[in-house]
Amino acid sequence: MSAWFASPPPDAAIEIAPEGVSVAALGGRGRDATVHNYATEALAPGLVVPKLTAGNIVDREAVARAVAVALERATLRPRRVALVIPDVAARVSLVRFDRIPDRREDLDQLVRWQVRKAAPFPVDEASLSYAPGIRTSDGGGEFIVVLARQDVVREYESVCEELGLHAGLVDVVTLSVLNLFLASSAPSNDWLAVHMRPDYVSLAIMRGEHMIFFRNRAEGEEEALADVVHQTSMYYQDRLGGQQFVRVLLGGMARTATAFDDARRSIEQRLGVHVESIDPTSVAPLTDRISPNAELRAMLAPLVGILLRAQRETVAA
Repeated sequence: MSAWFASPPPDAAIEIAPEGVSVAALGGRGRDATVHNYATEALAPGLVVPKLTAGNIVDREAVARAVAVALERATLRPRRVALVIPDVAARVSLVRFDRIPDRREDLDQLVRWQVRKAAPFPVDEASLSYAPGIRTSDGGGEFIVVLARQDVVREYESVCEELGLHAGLVDVVTLSVLNLFLASSAPSNDWLAVHMRPDYVSLAIMRGEHMIFFRNRAEGEEEALADVVHQTSMYYQDRLGGQQFVRVLLGGMARTATAFDDARRSIEQRLGVHVESIDPTSVAPLTDRISPNAELRAMLAPLVGILLRAQRETVAA
């Protein structure tokens, strides 16, 4: 859904997260895609500290060594990679315009002017990407905008460069997870995705293939996840003209062993709907035919999502 750079299709995907690095590669394309290589390697606490306005990679060489170990374990020797970074390393927002300029240059300037007002750092020092969202009948519409400090993005890219890899596609983790469904069979009506990580949780409301809401909440904040989901649901009904979610999806990993199941139960109680697990292997099965556990599904979801997105964009180009 967002990209800072364009390049030939990646050979593999790499995610760099505080708890560890993960790698994966696909065989086949589209509906015939399969996951044929994957691995993960844990990181010591404090090596990656995601922040929006400060440095993220504390020890580049140590993180690069972990990536090298994961690639070796997965028997992968890529040259071009897609890179997934934490949600909290960037800001995802939706901006609405009453009229969309015809010229791309004018639209670029308009988007930059709009996000400049709320950006926590100078937009001139930012990597910025945007994608079209919902269009209105009177010629207006929304755009999904992803903003990150250039030097922060470069920190993550430099880990790849340390190993001779070119990161031609960069995206944040939850948008990569959403691309699992955009690459296969996104519901035609409204759906909610909740993606958990030990340090934060992100919520996205989708109207078919278009995002209409995004929120990121730090795990340390006092609001319980169920309350945040409830508030999001109320906003959806009151401000976004929503009626009911046709699907509610939950994925990722939590800080404790029971937190994920607790989150599922609390969301079901709050919304009164069944919560489905995000399973990337339903879109791209594993070639070794093993039954993936929750940890493996969480690890693969953003990697498969960004690779399927890259395939889709290559075909479109």
